[in-house]
Amino acid sequence: MMQALPDTLCYLNGEYLRLCDAKVSVLDRGFIFGDGCYEVVPVYGQRLFRFEEHMARLERSLAKLRIPNPHSRMEWLQRMRKLIAAHAEQEGARDQLVYLQLTRGVALRDHVMPPDIAPTVFMMVSTMKPATPEQRHAGVACTTARDFRWERGDIKSISLLGNVLARQMSADQGAAETILFRNGHLTEASASNVWIVQEGAVLGPPKSEHVLEGIRYGLIAELCEELGIGFNLRPISEAEVFAADEIMLSSATKEVLPVTRLDGQPVGHGAGKGKPGPVYARLYEAYQRAKAEQSI
Repeated sequence: MMQALPDTLCYLNGEYLRLCDAKVSVLDRGFIFGDGCYEVVPVYGQRLFRFEEHMARLERSLAKLRIPNPHSRMEWLQRMRKLIAAHAEQEGARDQLVYLQLTRGVALRDHVMPPDIAPTVFMMVSTMKPATPEQRHAGVACTTARDFRWERGDIKSISLLGNVLARQMSADQGAAETILFRNGHLTEASASNVWIVQEGAVLGPPKSEHVLEGIRYGLIAELCEELGIGFNLRPISEAEVFAADEIMLSSATKEVLPVTRLDGQPVGHGAGKGKPGPVYARLYEAYQRAKAEQSI
């Protein structure tokens, strides 16, 4: 039985309408090929968090796909704010997620990119579902797998079958995420960036075509500088991940979240083994301050 779609307001190709009434053509290249990209922007107290950074990443993805951007940043902002206000009024939720998606548009099926077609533009808003207090207190479990996804992880593509398969691997084991390795080195998780703590410093994989540059890449660097915590992007071996003092996930919904079990084994050493670590605690507190300071 199909779950009923909500009647919250969404935006589709210049129109505001109920989500349950929104329709696109079966020849949309997003449906046929997964030919498009997306963004997810967190909203705190009805204010968009790091809006400019999200728009910059959207622009990078669109440029790599050769899809024209139909709106200026101010136009995007105005449309998002209308949806945010409508959702807050209808659902009473002030913390939300804005999902926006652009596909190349509608055309007869052909692998070649058709010229001069209008992109399909879709936006919706949902109530944010943050990590639970228990997850923050105890941390979460993750599993590991070979990174079998395509080579252009730097594009925030709607072609997410590889990520879906990877995430299901951990879901089948009751874990929160699947941490991925390519050629023996850390890339990211199925829907998160991954960080380790080694001798008090935060380490992450270098930016590359195999890693989506999460908005928290810049934010974690800024918070580490603010807190006087060492920060470095460099290749991280699988052995280093398993030997790390702390492991953390970051994403729009997770913010920053501690991993305390990896493939069934506790993370860390000594008295803190299997528990959220002190670097996580400091970053989480700083993250909450940033939410208040960097939302518009």
